[in-house]
Amino acid sequence: MMEFAREAEPAGVVAVGADALAGRQLRYYDFAMAAFAVILICSNLIGASKQATFMLPGFGPVVFGAGILFFPLGYVLGDVMTEVYGYARARRVVWVGFVASAFAAAMSWVVVHMPPAPGWEGQATLAAVFDPAPRIFMASIIAFWAGEFANSFVLARMKLLTQGRMLWTRTIGSTVVGQGVDSLIFYPLAFLGIWETATVVQVLVTNYLLKVVWEIVLTPVTYRVVAWFKRAEGIDVFDTKTDFTPFTTKV
Repeated sequence: MMEFAREAEPAGVVAVGADALAGRQLRYYDFAMAAFAVILICSNLIGASKQATFMLPGFGPVVFGAGILFFPLGYVLGDVMTEVYGYARARRVVWVGFVASAFAAAMSWVVVHMPPAPGWEGQATLAAVFDPAPRIFMASIIAFWAGEFANSFVLARMKLLTQGRMLWTRTIGSTVVGQGVDSLIFYPLAFLGIWETATVVQVLVTNYLLKVVWEIVLTPVTYRVVAWFKRAEGIDVFDTKTDFTPFTTKV
């Protein structure tokens, strides 16, 4: 047991430094990486540009981006990856999501702007749905890149400061920082000039608050998922010797 892990680890789980994972076979890391990329692409592709609304009793209609229903799941999974596998492996996942999103943006642009076949009547509908996608995707991947790295850094550093205790403080604390960075970059870049400025500000603030609340609501789920991954892998990683630069994929 490492000296910085003062709480008893679950049976079969060993606290290790991130450098101890070098060359080690991890059972579920690749699956979690794939899930992360899928969530990111789908949440951007299906609903990021749609304004939705719900009635808040005593307040009235609240406007929010529809993608918020699923996009925060990526941050939850990012928390799990950092908590279980450490910052370096979470960093690699962020880069995989970044490249996958860039490809999706490029593909959507090419498909929309290819000349349609004579007689095909779906071009206007396709353009209406996917034509804003390149701008939204570019804004999203820049915001995601900055926000997710901020999220992972805060979580990894807080894990050392708390010596592995009080998981909820670092999952929520990292989300407050990471989602703040993400929201402040994404909404202005994606929607200023398309939506009214007041709407951009309203959606930014509303979505940020909803994301933080969503993280709080999902905290019990995060606890269970983290515990399951740690038991399955048999490890609990602490970033004692980690290089926290975002500009590498080295693990």
